[in-house]
Amino acid sequence: LSVRGECTFTAKAVAAQSGGAAALVIINNKEELDEMACTEKDTSLNLSIPILIITTSSGDALKRSILQNKKVELLLYSPKSPVVDYAVAFLWLMSVGTVFIASVWSHVTGPKKNDEQYDELSPKKSSNNDATKDDAEDETLDISAMGAIIFVISASTFLVLLFFFMSSWFIVILTIFFCIGGIQGMHNIITTLITMRCNQCGQKKVKVPLFGNVSILSLMVLLFCFVVAVIWFLNRKASYAWAGQNIFGICLMINVLQVARLPNIRVATILLCCAFVYDIFWVFVSPLIFKQSVMIAVARGSKDTGESIPMLLRFPRLSDPWGGYNMIGFGDILFPGLLVCFIFRYDKENHKGTVKGYFPWLMFGYGLGLFLTYLGLWVMNGHGQPALLYLVPCTLGITVILGLVRGELRDLWNYGTSQPSPAHVNPTPPA
Repeated sequence: LSVRGECTFTAKAVAAQSGGAAALVIINNKEELDEMACTEKDTSLNLSIPILIITTSSGDALKRSILQNKKVELLLYSPKSPVVDYAVAFLWLMSVGTVFIASVWSHVTGPKKNDEQYDELSPKKSSNNDATKDDAEDETLDISAMGAIIFVISASTFLVLLFFFMSSWFIVILTIFFCIGGIQGMHNIITTLITMRCNQCGQKKVKVPLFGNVSILSLMVLLFCFVVAVIWFLNRKASYAWAGQNIFGICLMINVLQVARLPNIRVATILLCCAFVYDIFWVFVSPLIFKQSVMIAVARGSKDTGESIPMLLRFPRLSDPWGGYNMIGFGDILFPGLLVCFIFRYDKENHKGTVKGYFPWLMFGYGLGLFLTYLGLWVMNGHGQPALLYLVPCTLGITVILGLVRGELRDLWNYGTSQPSPAHVNPTPPA
């Protein structure tokens, strides 16, 4: 009987077998079961005794029975872990829901047009709406073709750095940046929802040094988000921390999809094709170079410290007796989400309905792509899948095919670069 300690599992097993032990029971230091495996450079393959690990509570009960001189019998049972867990359904809903909400967010929360705004006797009201629209445009960032390529190259470089230099302090710094982004996203969402229901709530302001006049509502919401972020950060290793991580992650991604925008399908094709190759390489090809999948290794985090990167959505494996989490990275939501958000704007600006629009088809395609990802996970017996391998064809592919069939691919490809003026679209007939 041994506690977890700092030694490797093989070192404990060799010491126990050398001492004449018939078996080794390791009491873990937490209420979870860690995977017991040999280290990469370990050649101790002459172990013949059974070795098992039990949780802290089970270990305490076992030690009490031994101290009370009770007869102790251990029945070993190794249940099989399901390849695909029910948790993937919740991840599917969260991912599809995030893309949908981010797509319609600006349309639902933006200023609504009504007949009064077109009244010639209300020029001041119209000018205010125009100013609001201009401010909204100033807050967005259009991704260029070169920017898309540089972004994917930078992501690959950062992934390699994480793989080789992953440490607790490095992940903590990333977690702090994640909290900052989550606070900003949650703050924007909460304040927007409140001001939608109560227009007067954001009117009272107070002067803050360095920031000028700031609404009291904004400060109160910011304080609330900051407190929630601190509580989550201090408890990020707890068994329930996945819920807070998902909330902050969804808020962060919705905010990113409001700021970063694709101008047309040409840039979308460059970005998604680069991301397509990026995902496949780091999941399937990298093991041939680095002896293991870089993407999967980084997603799992450090086993020594228990720290893991927070840039993913997690959900507990409900039907797995070994526990653990199913995960999906932010990139598998953001990259296709940029395209879906562009398509929603394209449909609205060109007054396309549900039947003639592209948005319903792309939402279906994104959901189908995620389904195929989990189907591939099941077919390949649980091996991590590059989700963009399925998501890019199911989103970008559908857009290109529909554009070809409808004869609108050229407009989608060059959208926003040389739009004809209204005078050319609807020329005024001669008097």
